[in-house]
Amino acid sequence: MGVNRDVRITVGELVLDGFDRVDPGRVAAAFQAELTRLVRERGVPVAADGTRRFEEMTELPELPVTSSPVRLGEALARAVHAGLAGRGRSA
Repeated sequence: MGVNRDVRITVGELVLDGFDRVDPGRVAAAFQAELTRLVRERGVPVAADGTRRFEEMTELPELPVTSSPVRLGEALARAVHAGLAGRGRSA
């Protein structure tokens, strides 16, 4: 019988400066879908023991300059997952 490893990620707020003309609802939907996919496929190594919390993440990969809310949401999810995987700094 396998081990059930539930991962819960709560994002209180995403702040995107310089993306005024992008639909925030579509960005959020693409972000959620991509982050869910990444966590299911790759896990979250720094949260393996279930005790890690991040209040803020810095030094994440840059986001593309785009007006596509789907592309932006997916890129944002990859950046956040990189931070959760230990590539970035928690503040």
